[in-house]
Amino acid sequence: MPITTHGFLPTHGDGRSVVDRPHTTPTGADTPRRPDIDYLAQVAQAVEHLGFTGMLTPTGSWCQDAWITTAALLARTKRIKFLVAFRPGSLSPTLAAQLAGTYQKVSDGRLLLNIVTGGESTEQQRYGDWLDHDERYARTDEFLAILRGIFAGEPFDFDGEHHSVRGATSFEPPAPVPPLYFGGSSDAALPVAARRADVHLTWGEPPAAVGRKVQRLRELAAEECRELRFGLRAHVITRNTSADAWDTAQRFLGQMDPADVAASQAKIAKTEAVGQHKMAGLHGGVLPSSARDLEVHPGLWAGVGLLRGGAGTALVGSHSEVADLIEEYHSVGIDEFVLSGYPHLEEAYWFGEGVHPELARRGLRESTSPGAVRDLEPAPH
Repeated sequence: MPITTHGFLPTHGDGRSVVDRPHTTPTGADTPRRPDIDYLAQVAQAVEHLGFTGMLTPTGSWCQDAWITTAALLARTKRIKFLVAFRPGSLSPTLAAQLAGTYQKVSDGRLLLNIVTGGESTEQQRYGDWLDHDERYARTDEFLAILRGIFAGEPFDFDGEHHSVRGATSFEPPAPVPPLYFGGSSDAALPVAARRADVHLTWGEPPAAVGRKVQRLRELAAEECRELRFGLRAHVITRNTSADAWDTAQRFLGQMDPADVAASQAKIAKTEAVGQHKMAGLHGGVLPSSARDLEVHPGLWAGVGLLRGGAGTALVGSHSEVADLIEEYHSVGIDEFVLSGYPHLEEAYWFGEGVHPELARRGLRESTSPGAVRDLEPAPH
């Protein structure tokens, strides 16, 4: 299966380093590039032009609303799909189905859905959600059962512990039905993914660990008589040479304040998300002097996770080396890659002009993606 690449929409701001874009505060912080619609349109248009398929747009109290922001960007773009993240605890499944149907109608089918159950009670409680971790996944299971029922186009009945509906319908079922992307690494999450998801997203652990997760999910999906696709969410630092890429990682590391790292790690330590603890385990909360000390697998750097929650690793190297690592992940079952960098605009060009052609040369990607810049020397951003 060919590799699919997606970008990331920085709806919480952007900057030239991980230190410029806090991800662990509950409210917006000043960033060098504020997430106004004009800047976000620049990023979206670049990602579209460079041949990416979609853009993940996050959800949470630390960023703008994904539904409204991406809907505004539909008129500023032509082809790019938006992977809209939302939390089942914050709206009803019937409303979600209605939103999806309307979005597909006005966008001509450019919606992908990312289901975020939520791994931190403090964040969930900001939205009035007081369920614990495992209960949230049980609710998500019911939510997705109803959502898929409504997508089928007939009045749908459901009785559950968290959701009950009678004759649930949408004005128009979405056409096409958007694929459901779903993350989660816990024992409560994996069976829900196997039953309900189309694509399971995981963070960038070393390929062997990712491969074990993929195999486990394949087994669970087979028990449900289903098949899953798999995606990886990570950052990327790709340059013309390996030395240039690692120099950038070193610069990011050198800009980190030990007090900020300690504060971020204290907050991350409180999360209930199993995947987040695995990210933290890769760097151990230690701020070394050399970026290479946080290389946890050839070309995989854990330094981003010192300051940032969520995806904490980056693919670092020359365009060929980054393609090598992507190919290694592909060999263990990953077909989709959701990638971001600092700044998002410039890193999209580095990847799109450098790595996309390399993947095409290896037969892992079509070389004639609509709007892509093909076989060009990367600009010196």
